[in-house]
Amino acid sequence: MADRTVFILGASRGIGLGLVEEFLARGWGVVASERSHGDDLHALECDALRIVTCDVTDPDSYADLGLGAGELDTIIINAGIGGARHQDAMQATTEDVAEIMMTNAFGPARAAKTLLPTVKEGGTLAVMSSQLGSIADSSGGFELYRTSKAALNMLAKGISVQLAEPRGIGVIALHPGWVQTDMGGPQATLTVAESVKGIADVIEGAGAESGFRYLDYSGKTLPF
Repeated sequence: MADRTVFILGASRGIGLGLVEEFLARGWGVVASERSHGDDLHALECDALRIVTCDVTDPDSYADLGLGAGELDTIIINAGIGGARHQDAMQATTEDVAEIMMTNAFGPARAAKTLLPTVKEGGTLAVMSSQLGSIADSSGGFELYRTSKAALNMLAKGISVQLAEPRGIGVIALHPGWVQTDMGGPQATLTVAESVKGIADVIEGAGAESGFRYLDYSGKTLPF
């Protein structure tokens, strides 16, 4: 039995799938979620991997995943979308805004609050953010995506102060880098393997440090 267990929400492809592979290789137990059957994820099936089905925008789907209180060392909420192609506040419809904010910000925050009791004291909650969510570092553009990630950072900070810190749980908003995924595109500067190795290093190095941090995959602190 693995000494440490991580739950990865959104693990059927891209960075999520890469994280499953990376943590399994490091000897962790992994609980991995998918919205629908993912062949690549199921190809990794082993004693250390448990696959569950849930959707970050559907609270009923993750309300009871059979996880016990304090069972997990780490939760990584990886689900997210790029949003409408135009990315322009002037063109944004109510549906455009609702979809990206529910998927990238409020859905992850709700999942984090629901699942936090499954994290042991001194554990870690990580949400997959982006450098584009930094208000201090913003240069404009990508307005829907930037806004959703800035909102996620704010929600994660609130969860840290209100719910996580009293139990010694650290909360990390993680920027994975510009990664060669369906969202990042082939011109991105990092491979999935490079990104997830860095993310896993950050998680393993987090220790029992509580409080909120906004970090990239190399462990560098980003301006909030």
